[in-house]
Amino acid sequence: MRSIEREPGAGIARPEKAEAGFHPVLIGLGLMLVAFNLRPALSSIGPLLPGIRAETGLSGALAGALVTVPVLCLGVFGRLAPVLVRRLGPDASVLAALVVLALGLVLRGLGGVPLLFLGSVVAAAAIGIVGVILPGIVKRDFPDQAGLMTGLYTALLCLGAAAGAGFTVPARRALDLGWEGALMLWAAPALVAAACWLPFVHARPLPSASAARPSGRLWRDPLAWQVTGFMGLQSSLAYIVFGWLPAALVDRGLDIVAAGLVASVSALAQGVLALVVPTLAARRPDQRPWVVLVISLPLIGFTGLLVGPLAFAWGFALLLGLGLGGCFGLALTLIVLRAGDPRAAAELSAMAQGVGYCGAALGPFLVGIVHDLSGGWGLPAALYAALCLGAASFGLLAARDRTVRI
Repeated sequence: MRSIEREPGAGIARPEKAEAGFHPVLIGLGLMLVAFNLRPALSSIGPLLPGIRAETGLSGALAGALVTVPVLCLGVFGRLAPVLVRRLGPDASVLAALVVLALGLVLRGLGGVPLLFLGSVVAAAAIGIVGVILPGIVKRDFPDQAGLMTGLYTALLCLGAAAGAGFTVPARRALDLGWEGALMLWAAPALVAAACWLPFVHARPLPSASAARPSGRLWRDPLAWQVTGFMGLQSSLAYIVFGWLPAALVDRGLDIVAAGLVASVSALAQGVLALVVPTLAARRPDQRPWVVLVISLPLIGFTGLLVGPLAFAWGFALLLGLGLGGCFGLALTLIVLRAGDPRAAAELSAMAQGVGYCGAALGPFLVGIVHDLSGGWGLPAALYAALCLGAASFGLLAARDRTVRI
């Protein structure tokens, strides 16, 4: 199906929650708290991965699977989000997913490799569902500030990733925990987020019939597939970093604490362009210059960390983090901008994240295999560069001034 030119303001619904008595600031704070909890479950594994492999004997392939399976679950279970929204409404669906997220985080800390994988799957399923729902909520409640709100919650999501990467090992040592207890700690903020989101639960659908069953036309729209391709490939870039950066730095000579701090600085830097890029990109109809910028930075940063001089590790980490934050913020912004109304945003979000994350799961797994086969980080760096080029290709197509048909 051929995409059409965007008509400003077409199909925009006014915020419903404001009419229900919720101040926009409170809604925004709730969204930020939810967003913070969507990455520690994923980024906290990487710093502990060397210790987990030493204690459990995980091979490189299985360690790659430990990183890959949760990413795959983001896509597989993200497809359940529209079903839950039709039955419960978006707000109740977010609340239920937060509770499931906390359960998964507890499960993976109960001990043993099977529960580690099971808990990771449960937690990732919940994250995938929430991630699909949030763009529709932003389009519904903040139609005139979509870029700003997308940037804010993306920045908090990146902050959560930084917290998972940087604080897990120090917390383990400070509290004298095993890797199981260190992973379980992240259930606490998820429960706090659930408690704070509870007042917003009204079990109602998105406006403009967005809770209706998908029409199927979106799956025949080239623009929708371009947005999906960019979402999937940029996600693969990020999850390769989450899963393998600390281990790669340890292999190259850094101790585990220093490697975790480098990963944390990189994740923390994501918040800068995650906030700036959506806010500025949404002001113009064409986002192609932003695609070039945000893809170039991780290409330089991650390949530098894998094969470049470690004396420049902090600089490479900064470039990497800025680029990944910008990539993710731009991907979410494209979902909102390429959709003409909240219903389209909800359907495009489900497609882009559901399909995109399934494809993204291959990245960390392939890096693990290539690293095992080569015994070094040169070939993984080349693979990462190829994925960057693929992401740029899809992004340049998705960033044109068009909207999808549904």
